Amino acid sequence: MVRVGYNEAAMTLEKIFGIDREEEEEEVKSLSEFSSRITLKSRVLDAGCGNGAYSRILSENFEVIGVDISEKQIELAKQNAPKAKFICQDMTKVTFPDEHFYGILAYYSIIHVPREEHYELLRNFRRMLKINGTVLLTFHCIDDPESYDEDFFGTGAKMFWSGFDEATNLKMIQDVGFKIVWSKLVLESPKFGGSYHLFVMAEK
Repeated sequence: MVRVGYNEAAMTLEKIFGIDREEEEEEVKSLSEFSSRITLKSRVLDAGCGNGAYSRILSENFEVIGVDISEKQIELAKQNAPKAKFICQDMTKVTFPDEHFYGILAYYSIIHVPREEHYELLRNFRRMLKINGTVLLTFHCIDDPESYDEDFFGTGAKMFWSGFDEATNLKMIQDVGFKIVWSKLVLESPKFGGSYHLFVMAEK
């Protein structure tokens, strides 16, 4: 459903959101802090990269590999972030080598994965991350086994979400073996929906 939904909504979402992000947006501020912790020119994974908006920013300083389940989003990402590399794949299935990345970003993507798979997804992220590497992740902050939207951003596409409450997410991240640097609830821009999400920066 997520793949089909983002394929169907791709061009409409591109017109609504584009690739430009304002510096005062919390997503951009957090991304800047994330970047400051990573060695220049090193490998970074953008897991659930969408249209490449954040890959574009990261690729100015890093060797970025973006992964997304939607073919249409990957097509857009290749256009929007030509300095990055992109792979169309389910991010829960990626099999990069151990300690391959210095940083892993997952903005608004884990929330589209069934929550029963979150622990293994995070465990795989940690496996692929170098010692002292950093992750920046977005989660639900409410208990939501599964929810659906029949008209995703007015596009007519269906969409799926799933996640845990804040405390459960933080415990899961630590149980996987990450050390939490900080966590905070972030109210996203009204143009993106205006919902609260849990942002977490952690290190291996």
